[in-house]
Amino acid sequence: MERFYIVTNDGKDKDRKITRHICDILKRAGKTCLLAQKDEKKNIIPDTVPRELDCAIVIGGDGSLIEVARLVKSEIPILGINMGTLGYLTEVEISDLDEAIGKILDGNYQIESRMMLEGSFEKADSDIALNDIVVSRKGDLRVIHFNIYVDGAFLNSYEADGMIVSTPTGSTAYNLSAGGPIVEPTASMIVLTPICSHALNTSSIVLPAEDEIVIEIGEGRNGREEEVFVTFDGADVVELRTGDKVTITKSQHETKLMKLSKVSFLEILRRKMKGN
Repeated sequence: MERFYIVTNDGKDKDRKITRHICDILKRAGKTCLLAQKDEKKNIIPDTVPRELDCAIVIGGDGSLIEVARLVKSEIPILGINMGTLGYLTEVEISDLDEAIGKILDGNYQIESRMMLEGSFEKADSDIALNDIVVSRKGDLRVIHFNIYVDGAFLNSYEADGMIVSTPTGSTAYNLSAGGPIVEPTASMIVLTPICSHALNTSSIVLPAEDEIVIEIGEGRNGREEEVFVTFDGADVVELRTGDKVTITKSQHETKLMKLSKVSFLEILRRKMKGN
């Protein structure tokens, strides 16, 4: 590996001390460091992401890593340096930073692939997500009505605050908070979890990754037109109205995470759930 793309969460590494330290190690080893360029809102400018890269190192939390994953779209492996809280995706702690960079330079790592989702629309561009695609109400506090179809067959109608369509990676994110199941992150499946459903028998549903899921926005009470948001990993937003649909499938892109330790997901989960 020769060319490293360094992405820093400016709210986490405010003085760029960690960023400079990583770059110093890599430069001493004869490697090239390219720092991410951001706009005034501290978002990465997509057109500035270099094309020829060997690795992305993300300094921050899971949110920062997800932003990078959606931009590079499986082109390069990503290593996360955890300066956040839970850090399910950002594997390396600050105390282990030097050792981690050394392992990368020595080629002592593995690549773990994570599936992503794609959401497509009739009237808007498609987009991808590593964690989840969420349909949620817009505006006033009221339930929305929507219909779910799987591979063209009607599954169910819901009255709820929304619906989370999650990857296994995203099962420990919003899906978990909404009462959905935890799924081993390298698995290949899709999890549907209603948000505050107005029914007693609407549990999460786990589907094969190859299924096509269509969410159709229905009418509100008394024929009212519904307005909802479709969000991708809590970032990009598309607005839909009654009669509109979003089609969700497994993306052709994958996120490639660089793994340096042999600690299992179950052990990581146990530590995170205990708050350690």
